[in-house]
Amino acid sequence: MISKTFKEVIDLGDGREISIETGKLAKQAHGSVVVQSGKCMLLCTVVSNYKASDVDFLPLTVDYREKFAAAGRYPGGFFKREARPSDGEVLTMRLVDRVLRPLFPKDYHSETQVMIQLMSHDEDVMPDAMAGLAASAAIQLSDFPFECAISEVRVGRVNGEFVINPTRAQLKESDIDMMIGASADSVMMVEGEMDEISEEEMVEAIKFAHEAIKVQCAAQIKLAEAFGKKEVREYELEAEDEELQKKIHDMAYDKVYEVAKAGSSKKERSEAFAAIKEEIKASFSEEELEEIGDLISKYYHKAEKEAVRNLTLEEGLRLDGRKTTDVRPIWCEIDYLPSVHGSAIFTRGETQALATVTLGTSREANQIDMPSYEGEETFYLHYNFPPFSTGEARPIRGTSRREVGHGNLAQRALKGMIPEDCPYTVRVVSEVLESNGSSSMATVCSGTMALMDAGVQLKKPVSGIAMGLITDMETGKYAVLSDILGDEDHLGDMDFKVTGTADGITACQMDIKVKGLSYEILVKALMQAKDGRMHILGKLTETIAEPRAEVKSYAPKIVTRVIPGEFIGALIGKGGEVIQELQKTTNTTIVINEDPDTEEGIVEILGTDQNGIDAVLAKIDSLMFKPEVGSVYEVKVIKMLDFGAVVEYTEAPGNEVLLHVSELAWERTENVSDVVNMGDVFDVKYFGLDPRTRKEKVSRKALLPKPEGYQERPPRNDRGGDRRGGGGDRRGGNRDRKPRRDRD
Repeated sequence: MISKTFKEVIDLGDGREISIETGKLAKQAHGSVVVQSGKCMLLCTVVSNYKASDVDFLPLTVDYREKFAAAGRYPGGFFKREARPSDGEVLTMRLVDRVLRPLFPKDYHSETQVMIQLMSHDEDVMPDAMAGLAASAAIQLSDFPFECAISEVRVGRVNGEFVINPTRAQLKESDIDMMIGASADSVMMVEGEMDEISEEEMVEAIKFAHEAIKVQCAAQIKLAEAFGKKEVREYELEAEDEELQKKIHDMAYDKVYEVAKAGSSKKERSEAFAAIKEEIKASFSEEELEEIGDLISKYYHKAEKEAVRNLTLEEGLRLDGRKTTDVRPIWCEIDYLPSVHGSAIFTRGETQALATVTLGTSREANQIDMPSYEGEETFYLHYNFPPFSTGEARPIRGTSRREVGHGNLAQRALKGMIPEDCPYTVRVVSEVLESNGSSSMATVCSGTMALMDAGVQLKKPVSGIAMGLITDMETGKYAVLSDILGDEDHLGDMDFKVTGTADGITACQMDIKVKGLSYEILVKALMQAKDGRMHILGKLTETIAEPRAEVKSYAPKIVTRVIPGEFIGALIGKGGEVIQELQKTTNTTIVINEDPDTEEGIVEILGTDQNGIDAVLAKIDSLMFKPEVGSVYEVKVIKMLDFGAVVEYTEAPGNEVLLHVSELAWERTENVSDVVNMGDVFDVKYFGLDPRTRKEKVSRKALLPKPEGYQERPPRNDRGGDRRGGGGDRRGGNRDRKPRRDRD
């Protein structure tokens, strides 16, 4: 018997709906929902252990997976089973995690797992836009200590009109692609890409999305009430000691404040803070440290955070001595690596990124194979964050979710500036060599310069900056920080990254940790970020003002040629023999793709030697050569036969035709060698297909004057001539002559 189900429907306002249902599936989970729009269905389950883990943080895992069966497909690869998550799935996990995590109590340490699965796919519905809604709705049905309902939506703008959760087709026409996560009261997360929009337009898009999120939050609450809202579970609270907290605060605050005010380097500052902490711990006995050592560390960090924040709010100073609007010193260099196609170093303060660019053919495109989307990227960026960049030693176990997320942000910042007619597949790799504040924005800057150094004709250079915000809700004071440090990232109330050209924003990533942030403060922060971006952009263009006119001498050149579909087979050859030999002799890479719409062949020729590329182009021209009836062409003798000569068109090597003995001269020719020899070059006239032999006919004699008194003779019976492709042709005039027997 099917259990009673509960359902709420959300109207998106344009005929589309999203439903949230519970009570039918996965009832042993602590909360489960099925979210559906069209034929797209997501199952989300949440479970949290009742016993706390032995850690001092929330061990939350958000897992999003797309099942290939949802789209009626098989997983690729040898083992027909879903394996590690794709980058697309990882990015969705991060979007959901960033909104959920801050809403759990800071002292809740139970292992918690949120699992979201795409169970049914709809081509017109992008499932990642509903993942946050599904996660929050499932949590609302549980007994977890969770602050409030949230949701996430995608917002686009098509023909000047904002759209909530646009289809993939609509998104292609949109100049905005942003994901916004929020509660009914506060925006908490923004991430996306834009087509050089203004700061005001970005805020308007966020407002529009927030209104839709309010409706989705209300639907979750209504569903939970109908289902039966559970009592929030009791959990073991962290020990607190107000007297100890005050004592630690009094011992640490002034000393930390002075160190923070000194404007020292990261290393000096860290050592000074560590010394203060050790001094405080030294005032306690070993027994006390054993018993309350964790509390001492916790209260020290609270005092440190308060001191640093107050320094900025009260005096407008920061940990490294800068004012709130200052950007750290920048130096850049291009063409640093002698063998790569393009390279650049960007260093800002204690953050450094080295970017490389590699140019290739469509064969090197990044293949995307997900149940919800199949395609390829001809521009992609990879970001690596090794432990030495922060002075740490730790194991490297594959690409982290953070690396995937930061690389994706930088890729979205730059990809809109790659020209549509760029013939290359372009891969950018950012190696973070040093980090103390926004290596992803350093990646954008180094990537811009490396692309221009490689000769990729960027539409406009792109720069990026990381910003922070410190607020005091009681006094109303706030400070917007440009180019934040790593420490400021942790102690602030908002951190956001903005990238763009001189004309507008191309990408952003924002995490807001304070409730009720006004849009006025947000606009001010974005405008201050614009000033910082323009300053950094000036440093980039001082180093390289515009893309190189051409790729480097050792970098591959690429030429694209479109050929009729009928010639694809000839260029490839039997078993690929023609194209393989051509690549070998010209030292090029040749890729042929067929346009599914026109059935034309798109030939990509990649090579470092222009002569090799030219040789391939000549071969293609030769294969496609079609002589016109009545035209005159230069030919070269390449083979001698008893009944004629095989000649090759000099402008189309490889294209051969038989010049019959009867077309060599007006006079009777007994031996072909009496008129022409191997290697001779001369002109012939093309007559098209002979109606009798159905073979191509060319003539040398047609271009020669007739001898004086010449008379046509009747043709002779030329047995076998037709079989060999040239006998029995008419020589013109009114009188035929007898055909001649060709000697074998």
